[in-house]
This record gives sequence, C-alpha cells and structure tokens, in this order.
Amino acid sequence: MSPKPELKVTVFSDYICPFCYVGDARLDHLRADYELKVNWCFLEIHPETSPGGEPVASLNYPSETWQRMMATLGEMAAEEQLPLLEHDFTTNSRSALLLAEAAKYIDRDLFYRLHKRLFGAYFAEGKNIGDRDCLRALALEAGMDAQQVEAAWQDAAVATRLQHYRKAAEDLNVRATPTWFIGEQRLDGAVPVAQLARAARAVG
Repeated sequence: MSPKPELKVTVFSDYICPFCYVGDARLDHLRADYELKVNWCFLEIHPETSPGGEPVASLNYPSETWQRMMATLGEMAAEEQLPLLEHDFTTNSRSALLLAEAAKYIDRDLFYRLHKRLFGAYFAEGKNIGDRDCLRALALEAGMDAQQVEAAWQDAAVATRLQHYRKAAEDLNVRATPTWFIGEQRLDGAVPVAQLARAARAVG
C-alpha cells in the first residue's frame, strides 16, 4: 500500500464555535485519503464573555438570525452524526485555548484527545469549558498531568502564540471561524466535505 499524500491545512478555530465543531468532523473525512498536517490557529471569538458562562442572548444576535443559524447547525450536526445539545449558553474560551495550545507541544495524540474532548464536553454534554475546574478534569482525562495543566495557564510563551494567531487572523482578514487555508485556497465556514476535498485535490 502506497503512503497517503501529506496535506497541510491551516484552520482558525475556537472550541466555543459550534460551526468549528462541525467543521472538525468534516475535516476528519479527509484523513482516509491524506496524512493531514493541521496548523490549528486558536482564535478567541468572544473574549468579552465571562468564564462563568452567559446566556446566548448576551451575544446580541437578532432572534431570527439566531434561529436560522441554529436550524442550519442542527442540520449540519445531523449530517455528521454529531451529538448536539440545545446551544443555550456561551462562555469564555481563553483557558481552553491555552490548554489546547500547550498540548500541541507535548504530544500529538494527547492534543487530539483533548481537542475532541473539549468540543464534545461543550456541545454534546453542556459542560462549561470556561471553568478551570472543568478544564482540569477534561485535561487530566485526556492525559495531561496537573503540572502541565497549570503551566499552560502560566506560560507566557503559550499566551504569546495565541496573540500571534490573532495577528495572523487580522493580517489575513479572517472574520469567521472556522476559516481554512488549503494550498492557495481559502474556505470560510463549515463548508461541505466535498468542498474541502476539492481544495485538497487542487493542492495535489
């Protein structure tokens, strides 16, 4: 069997973004044909939100717009067979993003366990991933040790990398999550799997 071709993908994403949850599942479809090398650029989409959690009404979307978004989200999640609770609260994602960013530099498999767990805990289980006690439990479950968890929140280098992602997003005029860069192509939003696959083939 010949090795799968390598495909480099850059994704701007946040763990409290429901369309990133769907987009992550859609990206996984490409793993059957490619050895994915994903540059996860974590972008805090609601830094103003409290880690204690707030009703989604605090996001100030017009009611009709929110209802359309949630209907679309529900259809997308069903297509990907993703469990999805009613999205009725939001939270601050910074501590979760710092954890994930630190995990990337510890071990790839550990990172992906944490990555999937953060999405699932928030969208499928309704856990508040802004709360550090919740995050500690999730990180330990994924395989980080207590020292690594605390270091993620205290290491200035980890925080600096998040700042670099925000600067890159500004330079690239990234206005939504997820935003994908595959080869020369830019894709905005949780685009269909077929569109991701076409972009991947174009690279080849």
